[in-house]
This record gives sequence, C-alpha cells and structure tokens, in this order.
Amino acid sequence: MRIVVLGAGELGCTIAELLANEGHDVVVADSDEMRLERVRGSLDVLTVLADGVGPDFTRNPDIRDASVLVAVTDRDEMNILACLFAKKNGIKHRIARLRDVKFLEKSSEYIRDNFGIDLVLSPEQLTAKEIVRILMTPAALNVEDFANGAVRLFETRMEWDSPYVHCPLKKLELPQSVLAAMIVRDRRMMIPHGDDCLLPMDRVYFVGEPGEIRKLGRYVTKRRIRKPERVMMIGAGKTGQALVSLLQKEDIALKVIDKNRTRCEELAARLKKGSVLCGDGSDMDFLEREGVADADVVIGTTKDEQLNLLIALLAKHLGARQTIVRVIRSAYADLMTRIGVDVTLSVRLLAAGEVLGYIRRQGIVSLTLLESAEVEAMEISLPAGAPVVGIPLAKAGLPKEVLVCAFVRNGKAYIPKGDSVLEAQDKVILITVSSASAQVLSYFKDRKEI
Repeated sequence: MRIVVLGAGELGCTIAELLANEGHDVVVADSDEMRLERVRGSLDVLTVLADGVGPDFTRNPDIRDASVLVAVTDRDEMNILACLFAKKNGIKHRIARLRDVKFLEKSSEYIRDNFGIDLVLSPEQLTAKEIVRILMTPAALNVEDFANGAVRLFETRMEWDSPYVHCPLKKLELPQSVLAAMIVRDRRMMIPHGDDCLLPMDRVYFVGEPGEIRKLGRYVTKRRIRKPERVMMIGAGKTGQALVSLLQKEDIALKVIDKNRTRCEELAARLKKGSVLCGDGSDMDFLEREGVADADVVIGTTKDEQLNLLIALLAKHLGARQTIVRVIRSAYADLMTRIGVDVTLSVRLLAAGEVLGYIRRQGIVSLTLLESAEVEAMEISLPAGAPVVGIPLAKAGLPKEVLVCAFVRNGKAYIPKGDSVLEAQDKVILITVSSASAQVLSYFKDRKEI
C-alpha cells in the first residue's frame, strides 16, 4: 500500500518509520528540504519537496496512486486543505493532525463531511486522556482499556516490599479474571510462565477485568496506595489545557504553573477547583514555596523534554510522591525511566499507534504501542473465517511471539486457557512483538484476506 506522510517533523518521521517497517510503500512530503534530507539519511522512503496543498500535489506520479494521506504538519489549516485536495483527487483515506479546540469540539461526522478527514489525530488529547487514566489507577505506570472498558491493561513496577515478589506465578493468588501478561526486566521483555517469579523493580503488565485490576495496587507494595488528591502541573500549553478540562471532572486540587501570563489568565478563568500561578516551574525555590513536597503527583507537560525531566527530578528531590512527564522522542522516555521518573508518555507513539491501527483496519478495533514500539497490544473483532476460530487455542499453532490475553463475548471478559475456543465476533486482546505482528495477524483475519 502506498501511503503519503505530509510533514517531516518528529511525529511524521515516527509514523513513516513504523509504516515502512511494516512493508508499506511510504512517501514523505515536506516544504523544508533540510527536513527531507534528515529523512533520507535515516529512513528508506521516497521523499517529495512539496507543501501538500498546491493543485499539482496529488497529480505528482509519486502521490496520485496513494491509498492513504497522513497530514501531520504543525498547521491545522494546511492539514485540512491537504485532505480536501486528496479527497477531490481520489486518495481514499485521509488522516489529519488537528490541535485547535474549535476543530476538536466538532463531531467525527462533521469533520469527515466538511473536511474530508477520516481520522483526526490529536496527540495532546491522547496524552491528556492517558495521564488521567494513570492518575485514577493507583500504582499504574500505564493503563489502556479495550472492548469498551471490559478489559484493562495495567503496567506497574514491583516494589521491594511487594507480597508478589520472589513467588512463582503459579502460586500467586491472582483473581481469576487477571493475567500477568508480560514482564520487563533489565530492558528485556518476556512472556511469563508458571515457574517464573516476579522480582523487585520488574515492570509487569497485567490484563483483566478493570474492577479486579484496581485491587492490584495493594499487592505492588505494602505501602498504602491511594488516588491522588493534590496534583501540580507544570505547563499550560495544549496538553496541559486538555488535561485541566479532563481533571475538572475529578475531585482533585490542581495547581498549574506556567511562564506565559496570558495562558495563565485564560486557564484561571476556567479552573473550578485549584489555582494557576505564573512562574518558573524549574525554579527549585519557587517549587518549594508552592508546596511541591505536598503534591501527590507532579506532571511536566511543557514542550521541552529536557525541562520536563528537570522538573520531575526536582520534584522528586523535594518530596513529591509521583512524577509524570510528557516526551516527544521515545528514546527520552527510556532514559527518564532509568534515572527515576515514574511515568513517561511519548506523544509520538500514542499518535502513531492510532495511525497504525487505522491503516491495518481489517478487524482491528484499537492498537497501542508499548516499549518504544517494540511491543503492540491490540483489540481485534474476530471474523468467522479466521484460522483460530472454533479450535482450542493450544492447537491453533500461534507464533511464540504472541499472547492471547483476554477475549470478550456478549460483554463478558474471559482470561483464556489452552482449551479455550474463540468464536466469531469475539473481541480478542493480544500482546505481540511488533516485528511479528504481520504473521500474528494472519491467524486472526478472514482466510479470504490472507
């Protein structure tokens, strides 16, 4: 499939790399030759010097036969125009990054009918929603919901005093509706078996019914785990503003700090519970005066990854219980985790996962990229003609790189066993190594499509 990525910034390059790795014919277009030169130096893709909105763009022989346009420039209006031109000139699927609230408030039907956009990407909104899910799930490093909330993926770090450590998994008293799906130890990922033990500082992915998942916090550590009551946020940009809107619905005392006075005044007018301060969130004395030591969580949402890291480290040093930071490059996320930041969220990977899930379509309901895109968690609506339908999972011959974590049938979630038999229309939740995803998906597609 030929896919055109308009915009060679950080997000565009991430999307192009993931799509190229899947074997798609990728074209990256941008009006900046220096950006394209960097793309040519790092990716095996075709590049086109163009702004994407000129009348000749979709007539270009390298563009006109494309099946998908992904418009991710830093200007909403340019992305919209590019999609309108693409629709008029026969490009079947259009994806656009939109950041302005005046667009995001419109329904998906309005956006599709008036702008020709099939999928709206809002990295800031995705990041804000992810932060809220983590805040509302004690002890979580990552939380993803599948099958309309019937199944939850929960990542946590095992503490030294956890009652779960040094005990074989087969002896742990996990709820029947919860599965230990993956362990990350010393940057190595493994699917656990009954004789494996969890060790202190392991990052563990559990999958199961959300009500039971919420109870796992008390097994991560013997310390009392509670939902946050006091949250300090540094950065009132688009991510911060989206987060404030979501947190207004929760009973949380929010303190927002930003250098931009205009943004602070606008946010203060909207904030119902909490305060907004105009100041430098990297100033240790300022943070100390404003009670960072009393904060349950400190969140860094500025555009500057290095500043977010500094804020998190200062907050930890001054006594904050938990830190969450927004990053763009996934390599920074790994670095920050290793030096003590509790939760790092890669804006690029959250958005790229949305694009990847849409382009694969064919039964994929949602897709989440984990571990710097080396692992994928996905929800699939199982077609009647899929090879795995109607036979016990133990006899399905599934690749070793995949784990069937759960399936939902008639609204009820189940943790599968070897003798479990999947049926057509089941919602199946998988975890798989990204490099094996094409092979894995062949077992869950209709035979006619393979």
